[in-house]
Amino acid sequence: MRKLTRRQLFGLVPLFALSPMTLGAQTGRKLQVYKDPSCGCCSQWVRHMQEHGFTATVSEVRDIATVKTTYHVPDTVRSCHTTVVDGYVIEGHVPAADVQRLLKERPKVVGIGLAGMPVGSPGMEVAGVKAQPFDVLAFDRTGATRVFASHPARA
Repeated sequence: MRKLTRRQLFGLVPLFALSPMTLGAQTGRKLQVYKDPSCGCCSQWVRHMQEHGFTATVSEVRDIATVKTTYHVPDTVRSCHTTVVDGYVIEGHVPAADVQRLLKERPKVVGIGLAGMPVGSPGMEVAGVKAQPFDVLAFDRTGATRVFASHPARA
C-alpha cells in the first residue's frame, strides 16, 4: 500500500467529512459525483441521473483511486466515477432505476456498482451497437459483493 503525502492527506479531509455515515441526513436525491477531469462518459451518466430527478454536484479529482478507497469500493467493482447519495456509494454507470430502488429499500450495504463501462449502460450508449448485458453489484465494507440487479442485452 502506498503512503500518502501530507498534502494528499489534507486533501482528503473534505472526503472524510462527506463519508457515507454523515450523509444519511440528506434527501437522497442529491448526488456528489467524483470524476476524473478528462472523463466525458461520466458527464453523460450525470445527465441520465438528472433526467430521472436527481441533482448533482460534480467534483473533478485527479486521484480518483483515493476516493474509491476512502469509500470502500472493492477493486472488482471499480469503474470511472464514484458517487455518494444519501449515505450510499454508487460506483460507475449504474442505471437510475437501480439507485432509486437502493434508496427505497435501504439495504445494509456500503453501495452498489457497475464494474467497467459496459456498452449500453447509462452514459455508455453507442449508436448502432447492441447493448451488453451487465450486473449491478451490491458491496459491503469487507469487499464482499452480490448481484443487486441484472440487465440483459438490448438491441
